[in-house]
Amino acid sequence: MIAPAQRIPVSLLTGFLGAGKTTVLNHLLRRPELAGTVVLMNEFGAVPIDHLLVENIDENLVLLESGCLCCTVRGDLARTLRDLFMRRLRRDLPALSRVVIETSGLADPAPVLFTLMQDFFIAERFRLDGVITVVDAVFGTRQLASRPEAVKQVAMADRLLITKCDQASRPALEGLGAQLASLNPGAPQQHVAEGVVAPETVLDCGLWNPGSKSADVARWLADETVAAQAVLHPYAPRSRGSAGAIDRHDASVHAFVVRFDAPVSWGDFSSALDLLQSVKGEHLLRVKGIVHVRGEERPRVVQCVHHLRYPDAALPAWPDEVRSTRLVFIVRELSREVVDQAFACFCPVVPVCAA
Repeated sequence: MIAPAQRIPVSLLTGFLGAGKTTVLNHLLRRPELAGTVVLMNEFGAVPIDHLLVENIDENLVLLESGCLCCTVRGDLARTLRDLFMRRLRRDLPALSRVVIETSGLADPAPVLFTLMQDFFIAERFRLDGVITVVDAVFGTRQLASRPEAVKQVAMADRLLITKCDQASRPALEGLGAQLASLNPGAPQQHVAEGVVAPETVLDCGLWNPGSKSADVARWLADETVAAQAVLHPYAPRSRGSAGAIDRHDASVHAFVVRFDAPVSWGDFSSALDLLQSVKGEHLLRVKGIVHVRGEERPRVVQCVHHLRYPDAALPAWPDEVRSTRLVFIVRELSREVVDQAFACFCPVVPVCAA
């Protein structure tokens, strides 16, 4: 038995699509307090992009890429944590002081928390230190009104980080703050600019306690217990995929990747994206990726939510050996053909099909 204080702390970083989780994570990982941290990252869709944008963690990043963490990857999460502990025991890892799990923007935190608390091997060796939820100041109110995942992410949080406050009016910020307080009055709210947050405000939150949350949180976790028992029943229906996999997402939401192997003109590319955002912005839940711009050595980073495109930035260098444009689109009721047509109008390059 390992005493609770000696168990490896696990921080769950969550928040809806485009809220700025990866930006916050990048800032935290530069701090000495995060030395020895292993990051487990998960994305919605078949082709991941976020891990290319996480800086300076090398072998201390594990990509859970076989599906969404709250649906099909819970078994992968448990196996990965067991493997990390055994590697630490064998001293294959130089250090393991903390695990940070960054969920996909569409992940329901309840099954993830259930896995961390109810898997015997994990619960005896790891402790859930806290849930940190990132909330978009611009789109947070709309997301909380329309997306149940966003509500659960806020209700289960120990800390609420409100990002992009410089892009929202004061009345909008006050309204969002009141909305968050009604969902989770016990979670401190912090305004964050450009992902900068002090580690001491989000780490070492204390052992996660569902009793300090709303009654809804207890009900959601109880629902996970019922679902887990149903999977063990010999006559329980099995969904496709891994054992116990459950599709928790709106069927109208799906993801795909647009990829160009040839460099693109930045002006042409921007025009195509502007067209998509102006005509189909409401359907663009998230656009994120890297662009190989003709005549530039470094890849540009593109990030959009609905009609809003964030300021252009460039990575210090290509994150891998593949020098190609890769954009993940997470959309609602929007076909890939529409996106391809928009790029075909402006970019004289042929996209490579990807899942």
